[in-house]
Amino acid sequence: MIPMVNLKAQYEEIRDEIEQGIAETIANCSFILGPNVQNFEKEAAEYLGVKHAVGVASGTDALHLALLAEGIGAGDEVITTPFTFIATAEAICYVGATPVFVDIDPKTFNIDPDAIEAAITPKTKAIMPVHLFGQPADLSRIQPLCEKHGLKLIEDCAQSFGARVKGRQTGSFGSSAGFSFFPSKNLGAFGDGGLVVTQSDEIAEKLKMYHNHGSKVRYYHDVIGYNSRLDDIQAVILRVKLKRIEQYNAGRRRAAHLYSELMADLPLSTPFEDGLGEHVYHQYTLLCDRRDDVLKTLQDQQIGCAVYYPVPLHKQNVFKDAYAHVKLPVTEQVSATCLSLPICPSLEDKTIEQIVGVIRKTLVG
Repeated sequence: MIPMVNLKAQYEEIRDEIEQGIAETIANCSFILGPNVQNFEKEAAEYLGVKHAVGVASGTDALHLALLAEGIGAGDEVITTPFTFIATAEAICYVGATPVFVDIDPKTFNIDPDAIEAAITPKTKAIMPVHLFGQPADLSRIQPLCEKHGLKLIEDCAQSFGARVKGRQTGSFGSSAGFSFFPSKNLGAFGDGGLVVTQSDEIAEKLKMYHNHGSKVRYYHDVIGYNSRLDDIQAVILRVKLKRIEQYNAGRRRAAHLYSELMADLPLSTPFEDGLGEHVYHQYTLLCDRRDDVLKTLQDQQIGCAVYYPVPLHKQNVFKDAYAHVKLPVTEQVSATCLSLPICPSLEDKTIEQIVGVIRKTLVG
């Protein structure tokens, strides 16, 4: 069996350091908002080039609390992509705002800046681009749109930890940004976890209240908040992995580039790097008209593979009635032909060659 991501191999490399840190946390009984959380927030903020980082319970919570802190609410519209995990839209709905889905670029799969501009209305209050699969969205065009129309830029960085645009980290461009530490992410915990980052003292103060029951001083509550704290044990794991994130992302890029080299002559489209930012390959996602044939063959050979995402958000049952009038042809075509292959820092060349061999035999015999 070849898994999509080999978390066991990664764990074996860092087992001693993680287990020592966890043991110390247990011995000290510092479980909630303990020293590892504080240190991780400081270290992550320094790495990302932002002033503030606030640990939260999940990537979904990170986006939700960012929207709350930015003052987005009922009657507001937030322009985003339909080609992403549902958490992006859920967070918008949680605050009572309306997601406005626009089409994507056919090569990068990221939100199309031209489509964004066409969708801006007096109700638009924010743009939430997703740096999908680890490739930064076109911030060189999206950021000026926000400035021109007085909109908040809230980055969904759930899949892009460590990706850069002209030397700056994703997450450092927007008014705020949310990261996910789901175990399979480039920087992953051993459970759920998330982070909100911002340059704003005011936004950071709100985030620290919202994630801890609306409280700045224990047992004194200024707003209705949430129980959304990153716990200290997860912070131990994240601190160990953060020191290695450049190595991990380099390993993903190495594997991705070998895949693309070996499949250059096949009847499929390998991932496109637009050169505007550094792709860190949270997923290696290709397009193939015979996607379902390849998918079945890989599954039969016990090779991990997945379709991210088979149903775009505007066609999901929860949204399809409200967005029945919305036609997004690029998104719909990509959803029908996309396929993701195993990708992780430890993926060996011989394993990639094996996977490509199965695909080659399926497509050309």
